[in-house]
Amino acid sequence: MKKKLLSVLLSATMLTAFAAGCKKSDSVKKDGKKIYFLNFKPEIEDKYKEIAEAYKKETGVEVKVVTAAGGTYETTLKSEISKSEAPTIFQINGPVGYQSWKDYTLDLKDTELYKTLLDKSMAVTDGDGVFGIPYVVEGYGIIYNDAIMKKYFELSDKAVSINSAEEINNFDTLKKVVEDMTKNKDKLGIKGVFASTSLGAGEQWRWQTHLANMPLYYEFKDKAGDGNVILAGLDSKEIEFKYDNNFKNIFDLYIDNSITDRKLLGSKTVTDSMAEFALGEVAMVQNGNWAWGQISDVDGNTVKESDIKYLPIYTGAEGEENHGLCIGTENYFAINKKVSKEKQEESIKFLEWLFGSDKGKEFVTKDLGFIAPFNTFKDDEKPADPLAKEVLRWMGKDGVESVAWTFQAFPSEDFKNYFGDALLQYAQGKNTWDDVKKEVVEKWASEKAK
Repeated sequence: MKKKLLSVLLSATMLTAFAAGCKKSDSVKKDGKKIYFLNFKPEIEDKYKEIAEAYKKETGVEVKVVTAAGGTYETTLKSEISKSEAPTIFQINGPVGYQSWKDYTLDLKDTELYKTLLDKSMAVTDGDGVFGIPYVVEGYGIIYNDAIMKKYFELSDKAVSINSAEEINNFDTLKKVVEDMTKNKDKLGIKGVFASTSLGAGEQWRWQTHLANMPLYYEFKDKAGDGNVILAGLDSKEIEFKYDNNFKNIFDLYIDNSITDRKLLGSKTVTDSMAEFALGEVAMVQNGNWAWGQISDVDGNTVKESDIKYLPIYTGAEGEENHGLCIGTENYFAINKKVSKEKQEESIKFLEWLFGSDKGKEFVTKDLGFIAPFNTFKDDEKPADPLAKEVLRWMGKDGVESVAWTFQAFPSEDFKNYFGDALLQYAQGKNTWDDVKKEVVEKWASEKAK
């Protein structure tokens, strides 16, 4: 009897445990949703973990954050993507990265994340599909001091009919304004219109990379048609440098209306250039939004935040009136289409919360420090520095298309350095523009061949 009673009790206990286990399992299935974010940036790993904790507290969904060591993201992704618990959110390096991961990227064209993107031309697309969405951007163009520009436009004998820098929308107008400002530089209290075109070794990147982006963007755009400009560049074993005169237009304008004689530019650095602008010695300088610190931190800085503005780099190209700043990124979110539909949906919800909710946006702006390219961010939710604000303002302009970072397709660092050295020789009068063009065309081909 005791054995029978014990058997009955054990059976009842096991049945109760089984029922409890079922309830627990149902509960986990209902409330234990989990997604996996493979992070690209080691420097903000802790911030993402804070975000994950806040999201779990608010929604009950666990966000597993794994961070690849610096320089190992592609290797880590290859290892992790094949596991049974694979990343549900990962990052691709623009159109180039998409070619490697297109078998894993979900079409995001119907998501709110894509619909709220300020400049949809920046997304990684293939046909009608959207497979990578940029989440942090940078931009560059011609930074100008609006206080000096207003002083110029108040001149009674100015050579142009426009009345503000905002009305400059092509190279011809820019050239007229700049050359007239040079004639009136004493009245304006400046030493030159443009800051020094830094052409010292290691200081040429604003010209052999950023300015070189302009003519090659137009050349690859011709080749690409409706396709991707950067991929067209990557596919180009040779270039014509067919828009070299457009490059020459703006480069000559820089060096002929500069604070520094063109023959002395080989001794100038980017730091020199930014200091000249910060001290009010010049009206304009080409650089990116990362340069705000180089302006604001200069002892004796005279430029007010409210006077920091951007113009696109105009070169005389057809249709440039509708072109904006050079905007780009190497950071694009993708969703793993090989995980369950539930995980895909939860992953999208997390990203939409991060860039659309009040709590998420606060993390993005204050903790991650991103210029986020979405219209969900109000003015008081955006980065505070004036150059970041200007990048966002230009991205949000109707009818204006940003210029893609085509320099991502340049064949090598050596190619850029050859380009920069040729520009220095040209500025110093040691070679002709035809020599520059020949060097650029030949070095592209030889570096591509390597």
